[in-house]
Amino acid sequence: MTRHTIRPARPEDVAEILEMIHELAVYEQEPDAVKTTAAQLHETLFGDSPAVFAHVADADPAGDAATENGSEQRLAGFAIWFLTYSTWEGVHGIHLEDLYVRPSTRGSGLGRRLMATLAAECDAHGYARLEWKVLKWNELALGLYRSVGGQPQDEWDVYRLDGDALNSLAETVSAT
Repeated sequence: MTRHTIRPARPEDVAEILEMIHELAVYEQEPDAVKTTAAQLHETLFGDSPAVFAHVADADPAGDAATENGSEQRLAGFAIWFLTYSTWEGVHGIHLEDLYVRPSTRGSGLGRRLMATLAAECDAHGYARLEWKVLKWNELALGLYRSVGGQPQDEWDVYRLDGDALNSLAETVSAT
């Protein structure tokens, strides 16, 4: 069994992280939803003022890519996250945007190790919370999150403003 090293993402990981983002979209039944490009992801994670961060599970810390299904794959998973802020606590927290572990590695404890790495990040910086969203049907992820002590926040509903509604509301700024 391969031992994976959890580490912060590096610029040379971008292409493989993007590949896994596409794999995640397929898993979440949204195969055509990913619009992110490698250039955007690189800028987001490694630009002048990054506000999004990533940790990866590297199967080969030395950099010699292993072959799986005929393609070079060095990374087995990722956690992409950003900082939040609690006005009540007065400190930051982490919002886990996406956690993904490749199918060949699921069940190995890698998801738990990625979560533990983010918990350690919180602990090291005095952050008060580690939060995330999960699809209601994703029993595999729900099982992981329950196993690490995650609790659903049923008193909150998630809202989103995007597309035409977002543009329409933005246009009201010039009207006031």
